[in-house]
Amino acid sequence: MSTVAAPADQQLGPLARAVGAAARAPQRPGFVPGLLTVGLGALLTAIAFGADGGLRLGRLTVIEIGVLLLGGVATAAGLLAAPRGQRAWGATSLTLFGAFVVLCALSIGWSVDPAGSWLEANRTLAWFAAFAAAVTVARAAPDGWAVLLGAFLIFGVLLCGYATLTKLLPATFSPEETYARLREPYGYWNSVGLTGAMTIPCCLWLGARRHGHQAINALAYPALTLVVFALLLAYSRGALLAAGIACAVWFAAVPLRLRGVTVLAVGSAGALLVTLWAFGQSALTDDKVALALRQTAGQQLFVLLVVVLLLVLIAGLALTFAAARQAPPRAARRTAGTVVVAILLLLPLVGIGVLATSSKGLGGSISSGWDSLTNPDAVTPANDPSRLTAVGSVRARYWNEALKTFQDNPWVGVGDGGYAVARTLYRTDQLDVLHAHGYAVQTLADLGLVGALLTLALLAAWLAGSLRACALRPKDRGTPWTPERVGLVTLFSVVLVFGIHSFVDWTWYVPGNALPAMLAAGWLVGRGPLNAPRAADGTWTRLRAGVRDRGRVAGAAAVVVLAGFAAWTVWQPWSANQVEQDALVALDRGDTAEATILARRAHDRNPVSLEPLFSLAAIRTAAGDQGGARQAYTDAIELQPRNPRPWLALAQFELAAGDAKAAEKAVRPALYLDPKSQEAAALFVQATGGATQTIPAPAGTEELGP
Repeated sequence: MSTVAAPADQQLGPLARAVGAAARAPQRPGFVPGLLTVGLGALLTAIAFGADGGLRLGRLTVIEIGVLLLGGVATAAGLLAAPRGQRAWGATSLTLFGAFVVLCALSIGWSVDPAGSWLEANRTLAWFAAFAAAVTVARAAPDGWAVLLGAFLIFGVLLCGYATLTKLLPATFSPEETYARLREPYGYWNSVGLTGAMTIPCCLWLGARRHGHQAINALAYPALTLVVFALLLAYSRGALLAAGIACAVWFAAVPLRLRGVTVLAVGSAGALLVTLWAFGQSALTDDKVALALRQTAGQQLFVLLVVVLLLVLIAGLALTFAAARQAPPRAARRTAGTVVVAILLLLPLVGIGVLATSSKGLGGSISSGWDSLTNPDAVTPANDPSRLTAVGSVRARYWNEALKTFQDNPWVGVGDGGYAVARTLYRTDQLDVLHAHGYAVQTLADLGLVGALLTLALLAAWLAGSLRACALRPKDRGTPWTPERVGLVTLFSVVLVFGIHSFVDWTWYVPGNALPAMLAAGWLVGRGPLNAPRAADGTWTRLRAGVRDRGRVAGAAAVVVLAGFAAWTVWQPWSANQVEQDALVALDRGDTAEATILARRAHDRNPVSLEPLFSLAAIRTAAGDQGGARQAYTDAIELQPRNPRPWLALAQFELAAGDAKAAEKAVRPALYLDPKSQEAAALFVQATGGATQTIPAPAGTEELGP
């Protein structure tokens, strides 16, 4: 049991103890690493606020272009400064990720929504650029792991702090908010919860580490209180589950268990104290509460939170400085470790006991919970704190639709991001849903078995590289627990949170969630094994030498050029959208000639989008060219025949033109592709003179279904 409480280097002999002691010696971060830490943390924060939920085309385009250009420059610098003769760690993961990007781009050709697939391919390309930059920089400057962790911590605290302020001071930060759950700045509560969950391992690292100034390390205590509080007020069950599993992995691997448990216990206790009070206030937990009531309750919560944070900080300072002065005796650490392990083992037993003594019994409780989780028609849990203990979810409905889409398109799916359009054939409600709320089912629906197998291959390569970097393979036993190794395991835990959460939700599209995960994942596979020989010269020395190497300069230049081309590709859909808006402005002022030119230009820039064709049809209609308008709608149908939108648009046009028969003919495919569309049903009734009849699939429309 001594391995539970005692650092591993105390059991590895004098040489290992000496290495471990040297590695734990106090280190001064230096001005440049500190500046890079603050700068990267500020950049991630700016990206999250700038992109919000990642669904606004203009904002997202700017972020993606910035990530591509910065990623290209960082990758080029990493190539120039890479140690000579060193193995290209992470090349397999990088290649597989690149192949996945290519698959996403190719899916535009068979997608049910090629315009949406283009946007999703752009997003994946930007995330690949961040991943590639982390891989190459990790090889060139392996000591930068602390910069990443510090930046993630700054970013997570700032984001969770802002989210909390929307609850504390609603009149200033969220006067129009109607939901009780925290959801800003993303506009999505599970993204807030995920940010908090991804920050928790960083807090454990900061508070448990043996190097660094004690006052800085003590900040981990109130930081953890804040991020756990934000997580709980977001009512995010998936984020809470992911955080729990990641923390279990961190404690199982890292020998700083007593320090880590202290941080987790004190920080979580403060968060639970404030949360329990908040959950008892209806003005803070109910939806659609008047602003005056929210403001009063928020101010009271603000005072309580500040007091608790100060108390937690004081406790953290006392514990951190006490541990620095004199470490607990080995017997005390062993006893504490035994208690921690016993508690961890007892928790599932307590849960089983609670279920066994319930009215349904153990078997009935498990069966009921499984049914609530997987039944598409299960009752959706309330949008209040009771949600944290509920099992049911509307996700089962989305997963069922995604699996049906996959069954009908098993090999390459319906195109990246095509789920939103394809699901209308199977949906049983009128909700407009963009994502399947789960990476696995979304990938199966969008990219089929090819995408799923490529993802599994990438996951296997990444796991192998990450375990190698963290020295967690069986053959790595005896590797000293240096600060870097602890830091790398923490980065692994951050990625683990994102990955586990991705099974129950789809936050791939949110830059504030995805980018930190891509940076951490890329760093791990690019780092290589801890015991690999280090380059004798420094990073800056190698960078200056690389600038004089023509071969390396050519490779770096090629990367920058590719990044620039990728940025231009990402810009095209947004540019087309802007030109299309200009066309509508020209139409409003009656200049149909100029509007036509602009609409065609928008179509040229984004030839797979429906919007320029719809605008062109409106312009032709305004000009009195009914044939030209009809042709534009027909072109839209030919472009996306499995999308109900162009069929519906043509039906509306024909009905407005007074041709009820043509409208009925056009609306039938729309109803076939989206049987629950109220708009299509109303059009059908108008086109058929109010007749009620069964609507069969029109001849030839069977081929339109995904």
